[in-house]
Amino acid sequence: MNDLVIQNIKQLILPKKTDKPLKGQELNDLELIENGTVVVNDGKIVYSGPYTTEYEATETIDASDKVVSPALVEAHTHLVHGGSREHEMSLKRQGVSYLEILEQGGGILNTVDATRQASEAELFSKAEKNLLTMVQHGVLTIESKSGYGLDKENELKQLKVSNQLAEKYNLTMRHTFLGPHAVPKDATSNQAFLQEMIDLLPEVKPYADFADIFCETGVFTIDESKAYMEAAKQQGFKVKIHADEIDPLGGLELAIDEQAISADHLVASSEEGKAKLRDSDTVAVLLPGTTFYLGKEQYADARGMIDNNGAIAIATDFNPGSCVTNNLQLVMAIASLKLKLSANEIWNAVTVNAAKAIDVDAGTIDKGDKANIVIWDAPNHEYVLYHYGINHASKVIKDGKVIVDNQYQLQN
Repeated sequence: MNDLVIQNIKQLILPKKTDKPLKGQELNDLELIENGTVVVNDGKIVYSGPYTTEYEATETIDASDKVVSPALVEAHTHLVHGGSREHEMSLKRQGVSYLEILEQGGGILNTVDATRQASEAELFSKAEKNLLTMVQHGVLTIESKSGYGLDKENELKQLKVSNQLAEKYNLTMRHTFLGPHAVPKDATSNQAFLQEMIDLLPEVKPYADFADIFCETGVFTIDESKAYMEAAKQQGFKVKIHADEIDPLGGLELAIDEQAISADHLVASSEEGKAKLRDSDTVAVLLPGTTFYLGKEQYADARGMIDNNGAIAIATDFNPGSCVTNNLQLVMAIASLKLKLSANEIWNAVTVNAAKAIDVDAGTIDKGDKANIVIWDAPNHEYVLYHYGINHASKVIKDGKVIVDNQYQLQN
């Protein structure tokens, strides 16, 4: 007797299990089964496919008129941070740029001050609330970056909180050391601060899976980013990079040369960089919610990357300054409208490819996989993107158990 059968599924989404990220036209290949069944036993998938009555279970969920998919994978967040920056919205309305706000001591540096002042318990409480919102919206695998400490004590504080959250909720999380996220106000030079972060790598290693750096005008150069990435690899880290967000410095090319697991943002990436994706398994993690929130007209060239046989993923970039949403469904809609991606490409980009961008086994519900599943209150996979800004997740199932049930009835 199995534990759970999900029956009468109007549309079952089955991304392809693969050793490497889906690239180019592969991203549009998505198996969709009308009238499907999913069977779960002992937290694992026993069967997922066309309707069958072959399996018995102690619990049955009727998914008539609903979509079922793997749980979403969130590949880029700044989950643990102190404070908020709603006051900067007025500056943005006045046309003050992101880099100008940073030069005025706002932006990242404002959050650094708030994070340094916050206790570990305060950071945990704030991050916990935001993490659970992600889960309620169908995410069960999350990447979480540091980067708002910019010193040993507070970078470690952020990473410890991130690890504590994963342990408390038994979630698949990956933790990223982003010490070189900005240059603190008290730094004597960029080079001196970067060396301080390189020297910190061995101490953060027990708490972090990846090392990341912000390669951008006014922050860290290509040469500085290369030195950091190579030092991190020597310490056993897989590397990531915030690249080409504002200016085309060549961060995507650097990521590919350094065999980074992902290069993120890439709004201003060069044609040369996009062409190099053809021969690389580096995942281009695109963050269209950030471009939207910053009011920019130019979005990352997702279609150009796919045409160059590149691998892309989609993530929120949840953070307190440039993308203040932890609703990946909303960002999926923005990706459809602004990156001109098909529904199939987007579902692959927030499941299997997002998993490859953070080196986890997630994003599929084939036989033997963890039974991390979302039942969507939607008639088909396109509808979740079409009806934007709300939560379509009806039930979130972790290891075969319903942990979120968003069904409700109004009381008379």
